[in-house]
Order: sequence, then C-alpha cells, then structure tokens
Amino acid sequence: MLVTEQSPAVTGPSAGRHAVSRAIRSGRVIGCRIDEATLLIIGLGRVTAGDVVVGVGEDQAVTRSSFVSEWRLAAPSPRARHGFAALLPAVDTDPAMTTIRFGEEETGAHYIFAPRLATTEEAVALVVESAGPQSAAVLNRLVDALMAGNVSRRRLLTITTLLQSAHASDGFIELIGESHDGATLLQGWSRGMAPGPCRVSPVGNLTPAVAECGIAIFPRPDAPDGASGFVGLIEASQAARALDIEGLVFRGRAGWRYIAVHPRKRIAGPLETPEHIRSILLRTQSTPDVFLSLRTAANSFEGKETVSSLPYPVRMGIDSAFEAGGGNLLVCGWLYDPDGHVATVRLRRRDAAARLDECWTRFDRPDVTDSFNDQQHFTPSLRSEQRAHGFIAHARLPNGDPDAPLYFELTLRDERRAFLPLKPTRVSARSAVLRQIGSIDPANYALPAIVDSQIVPFLGQSGRSTPVMETILDAGSFDEESSPPIVIGAGESEEDISPLLALLALDPETRRVPIVIAMPAERFRRQGARLRELVRFYGLSARLVSAKGTGDVYDMLEAGTQALSCETVVSLSASLIPRGAGWYGKLLATAATLKGCVVSPVLAYEDHSIRWAGSWIDDGNGDEPIVGRYAGYPLKAVTDMKLTRIAAASLECCVMPRHALLRAGGFSGAYLGGQEKGLDLGLRLSRSGFDCYVLPSVQMWGCDDARSGDSPAMAALVEEIDRKIFKSQWLPILTVEKHLEKRPA
Repeated sequence: MLVTEQSPAVTGPSAGRHAVSRAIRSGRVIGCRIDEATLLIIGLGRVTAGDVVVGVGEDQAVTRSSFVSEWRLAAPSPRARHGFAALLPAVDTDPAMTTIRFGEEETGAHYIFAPRLATTEEAVALVVESAGPQSAAVLNRLVDALMAGNVSRRRLLTITTLLQSAHASDGFIELIGESHDGATLLQGWSRGMAPGPCRVSPVGNLTPAVAECGIAIFPRPDAPDGASGFVGLIEASQAARALDIEGLVFRGRAGWRYIAVHPRKRIAGPLETPEHIRSILLRTQSTPDVFLSLRTAANSFEGKETVSSLPYPVRMGIDSAFEAGGGNLLVCGWLYDPDGHVATVRLRRRDAAARLDECWTRFDRPDVTDSFNDQQHFTPSLRSEQRAHGFIAHARLPNGDPDAPLYFELTLRDERRAFLPLKPTRVSARSAVLRQIGSIDPANYALPAIVDSQIVPFLGQSGRSTPVMETILDAGSFDEESSPPIVIGAGESEEDISPLLALLALDPETRRVPIVIAMPAERFRRQGARLRELVRFYGLSARLVSAKGTGDVYDMLEAGTQALSCETVVSLSASLIPRGAGWYGKLLATAATLKGCVVSPVLAYEDHSIRWAGSWIDDGNGDEPIVGRYAGYPLKAVTDMKLTRIAAASLECCVMPRHALLRAGGFSGAYLGGQEKGLDLGLRLSRSGFDCYVLPSVQMWGCDDARSGDSPAMAALVEEIDRKIFKSQWLPILTVEKHLEKRPA
C-alpha cells in the first residue's frame, strides 16, 4: 500500500494482508527485485511515461534506458498528484544504489532510494493502493514490458504474482493433452481468452519461454457468467511436458492474465488427445489458421492403422523394419497409389520426422498390383502403368525416447492424413543389412540404387556396436600376467576350433600361455561346455568369454581383449592355424624390439599362395588413392623377406598393445564382411601412433572371410557394399593426406 503525506498510516484488511507499513515521500523511491537483471522502482511525482533515460548512483553520466508507467494518484496531495513505476535494467552492484535520476541531467527528476528492497507483494500493494481503478492498466503495461524481454523463471513468478494481485481468478485449465508430434493441448474455461493466435508462457517446473498458442473458444453452459470454454494448442517447438505445467500467463482480450491448472486436472496421452479435439472441434470459434491447426491435430496418430479406411485406391504394407542405434532405420515395404493421391510420406516419432518419398528407392512389385485385381472399387485405377509399388528407405530419427510409437504418416493432396504404425526390430546395423539384402533378388534392376542410396548411408551412419561381455568362465589356472595372452575370436561362423586348440597344446611355447576364447552368446550356449572339456583335456589355461550384441570375428577379438588387463595381447582368428611351431615367440620377440607397434605374420592359402602379406597405399595414376594388399603371389616369394613396415596390419593375427584398440576407437560397425573392417581398424591404428609391420618368417594358414551359406552372388554383394563404405569413409582422408605429402616444406 502506498502511504502519501496526507495519510501517514493505513489500517484495514489491505494493510494486514500485505504487511505494508512503508511510507513513500516525494523525492524517495522503493525498489523491488524482479529478477537477476531487472529492478522495479515505485515512487511519487510526474515522470514521463515510456522509455526514459535514467542515471543511477554517483556517476550520473552513465545512463540506462528505463520503461516507465505513470498514473494519477487515487488520493493526491498538494506535493504529489502522480505516481510511477519503472523497470530498470539492474547489475550486480545495484543493491548499493542510493540515488536515481529520471530524464536528462539538467531537467530530470532526482530521487533517493529507500534503504530496503520491497517484496513483490508489497510492491503490488503499493501500486494497487495508489493507482486505484487504474492499477489493472498500470500492471498490464508493466507485464507487457516484462514479457517483451528474456523471460527467466524468477521473472515469470513475479509476473504471475502481479497478475494474481491485480485480477481475480480468470478460470482454470482442466485438461492438458500430449501429442505424438510434441504439441500440447490446453482445455478449460476462462473469461479473458480471445479466439486466434495468442502469446502465452507456461508456468511451472520448466524452462520459461514465450510461445505462440492458437486459441479457439466454445460455449460452456457450466462455466460462470461471462466465461466460455477454450481449447489451445501450443506448437511442438515451444511445448512443455504436461506434468510440468502449473499455470499459464497469456495475453487475452483485456491484456495479460494468469490462469491456473485445476488441482483435479486430467492428463490426456497422445493416443487420447485427437479424440478430445474432435469432440469439441465443430463447436469452436476461431480464426481460419487456428481452426486448421486444430483440425490437423484432431486428425493425428491414434495408434491405429487408418490407410485402409481411405476412400481412394491408396494402401500400404511393411515387409521389414529394422532399427539400429541412434534412431537409424531401414524400412522395406510397398505403397499402392496408382493415381497419385499421396503428396508426402513421412516416418515420425514424437516431434522427429523424416520425409521418405523424396529419398526412398522404388522398385517393381507386380505381386502388389495382382493382389488388387479382384477388388472392384480399385478397378478403374488398374489402367495406370505404375508398377513400382515397392520401396526401401533409410531414415534417421534421433529421439531421446526410442520406445515412443513409430509410424508412417501419409498426407494426401486434399490435406487428409492417414497413419500406419510400425514396430521395428532392434538389431545391429550389420545384422539389419544382411537380413535385408538377403531378401532381395540379385537380378533386381533397382539393386545398385538400393545399395548406393539406402544401404551404404544406413551403414555409414550407424554407431559402433561395442561388444558386451555376458559371461566369463576360467578353465585351468588362468594367469594373464605369466605371458601375453592369446585372444582367439570365434565369430558367428561354425568353424571347429578343436584343431587350433590341439596345435596350441602341441607347441611347447603356447602350451602354458593363457588363452582367451571369445564367441557370440548363442554359440557359447551351444559349445561352451564342450570347449571347457577340450581345454581340460589338452591341459591348457583358458578364459571363455560370451559376448552379446555382436557377431563377427573382429567383434569377438575386441570382446576377448576387454576381458584382460595386461599390457600386450596376441590376437588370433579361430579360422587360422599356425603353419609351424615357434610363431608365438617370434612375434613377441620382434614386437619387443619395436616397442608399441603392431606386428602381423603372413597369411597364406592352403595352395601355398599368399592371402595377405601387408597392406599398402598408392597414389595411383589419377587423383584417387588406392588401398590394396599383397596377395596371390607364391608363398616362397616372401620367404626370404625381412621385417617390413606396412600401412595397416592384419588384426586376424598380430601382437599389439592391449590399449591400442581403445585408442583407435575399436572396430567399426559399418562393415558386413571382415576384409575392409580389418583394414579400417588397421589404418586407424597407424594414425593413432602405432606403427604396423609384417613378419614374413611367421606364417598362418587360412581362407577368406565368408559367411556360411552365402551364395557367390551374396558374397560379391557384401564385398561391393564394404568397398563402397570404405571408400566413403577413407577416400577423403587419404586424398587430403596425399596432397599434404606433396605440399612443399
């Protein structure tokens, strides 16, 4: 309450309620902290309304711009007929302010600050008491200025207090509805809501923001006199969680108002919200744009398939859907739309969406056309020559809630929408692609486009599948510190590792070496018991590791390495066998002289030809670098060769520091086969500071990586995909490095 010179004390309900017993005299002002950046100043006197230059403190030459709202006092005195409230930008030193000047230095009005800041309730009471009937307009002007800036949580709470003090309850929000696209529905009754676009700021346990809300009103016989029902839709980019909203500051017919959420509010989930909107939509009044947005929200996804209910020859089906990490999706299906009624096709999850019809790959599906031959209402459309009903699409929907519903949204040319729920299978990107390409006819004319436009980007954007150890069992007295362990990776192929264990037991050097055998969880369940018996029979010291979420030999080598804490490891694919004894000691002895390097033996085929004897990088004849490997030569061609530095080692068999895998980032999850995947990590090891060498005097027998049951066409396709992925990831790097090497010093 404001105490003027003619009323030195005030008593009564207003004074008791606000506990205001502070006098403001002409020449003095009282400050109230709005938030960290703003101070509300209340005083007596004639100060020009609007933006006013203000000088604060001793240095009156340093000025700021302040917003001023003024009024005629309800009880004027000879010395003061007007009051004013100013919003002043504040800084950390402002609590120590003593003086303030409104206006220019020569003609401005000078004031002294009261020694104590007022609370928000006290400040509101001062304005209400002094301004009387004008107080609502005064406070509304202040709120208008406050809402124009950055709205902090403290500022919003102050605004709420101002509005609640100046106005009675304006109604209640009775229902808050969530939606799949992130928008928020508000429904209730109010006196001040006006139909059309409205500036609002939700209040509660949320990040403050001023948002646009489309308001529509409708008759409510049960509402108080002068009130009507309302429904509002806050757009997705500015919406808040329903449970966090406690009230709403909004600009209504007569200015800013506050409306609270009813204690018995109802929260409607995304599947229920569209029905709530439809139940009142035809009774609402608003602008065309708001009505259109409400109608669109009413026609939102409700968890049901609605494509089959369309009155047009438009139908859709899904053959397979896979989701890898990070919302990386690969979907295959068909869309029957011979007359072109569909304008857009989107894949959606909450407020994340990806338009597919601009980037998918279409291909012929005559079986889809044939399936509609006996449906009479589709017969006129059969004159269309459109047969490319099939599609494969890659999309990425990064969203924090992978369990939120995933669905297709078809928008027709008449703005109608239809939906198709989708439940993807969550697998690694590698497994998803292997399943997908296994279902495609190798002779399909669209296969090259599918690989280039869908498969390669899907794999390239997939996250790395880090192996997760499920079970660790030790057989024998396993001591990884006795000598560097041999890590055997037994991937998803079914090669029998019994001969390898037998050879390790017969070699005097490896008989007492700790051995880690890592394999996929499913294979471990089938073979784990038998392997433990073999280890005991041969008298070996072994650790059996079961890993899930991965499959090939490289994943298993990484999982086995993670099960150790020693400094050095020797990796060995289960598909390899030593050509002779003594290989283990030679590799370790060579690595010991090089310190922190990776050393691999030569890998040979059974016909005594070279499978791998080092990888190299050549500039080639053009601008594109070539990455290749020494292969195909007779094995005797390298017999007399000495230790040779190479571009990348073979991780199928090598000796290396255990932390090398971690520093290089582990094996990539983007490859289907082993050759490019191993080369990829080999190059990253070289660029992580680990020099790579091949030791020709040590040789291993083995064959090329091949999945059991793959046809020659499938094997060739896998090799082609891996080669394209490798080029997409490494060609830019190698090209830059090549040009850097040519740059003069």
